[in-house]
Amino acid sequence: MPSSPLLQCTGLVATRGARPLPRYPDFRIDPGDFLCIIGPNGSGKTTLLKILLGLLPPTAGHLDLSPALRAPGAIGYLPQQSSFQRDFPASVREVVLSGAQARRGWRPWYTRAERADADRALALLGIDALSARPYRELSGGQRQRVLLARALCTPRQLLLLDEPLTGLDPDAATSFRALLDGIHRSGTAIAMVTHDLAAAAAPGRHLLRLGPDAAYERAGAGTPHRILPHQLCCHGDGACAPCDCPACAPEAAP
Repeated sequence: MPSSPLLQCTGLVATRGARPLPRYPDFRIDPGDFLCIIGPNGSGKTTLLKILLGLLPPTAGHLDLSPALRAPGAIGYLPQQSSFQRDFPASVREVVLSGAQARRGWRPWYTRAERADADRALALLGIDALSARPYRELSGGQRQRVLLARALCTPRQLLLLDEPLTGLDPDAATSFRALLDGIHRSGTAIAMVTHDLAAAAAPGRHLLRLGPDAAYERAGAGTPHRILPHQLCCHGDGACAPCDCPACAPEAAP
């Protein structure tokens, strides 16, 4: 008998500023899923993650969370890196421990169990030897491991990641992909915003395409996922050159 979804979205619409975004395709995330979310800049990928986290309300539609995801801190989140995150004045262990804050509430201290969870996450990501190092002194790949450990500081059923490979060199990106595969094999469901074609097309991955030709595709449907160039373009932000798709050149759209 199939398990109930961790979350299910139906008719979801969001607004960024004064501009409503196109309606998101209906989709679900089941226990143990690996969902890749792709689309050009401006298609609402980060906005969707914030809705799933409860940080933004949808303009319309329904987001149904399972009871397991309704508790504070039940969903782990790895946001895009920012200059603030890179310059954060704390030790590695302090950054990882801060992942337990949502469950800590108003308590001014961490419990023994929360500290044990932080140590477990440090060991899982292979960065326990860095625990006393200042976070700001780490390389890009090390910082991403620390932030992933922070997202996993307490047991999670669902992990949301927003372009976690951005800014990593090829070796660090390969290592990070292997870490995510290991976390997924352990039973954690993952939803990841990505421009990584290999990740989006990997066997067993589900796909949520935003922007032009938006759709939700489950793995194992008998045909490969459709990933078109304009669904990954970045509007000339440096990741790749703009093209003549409707997202990059709306004046060229029929």
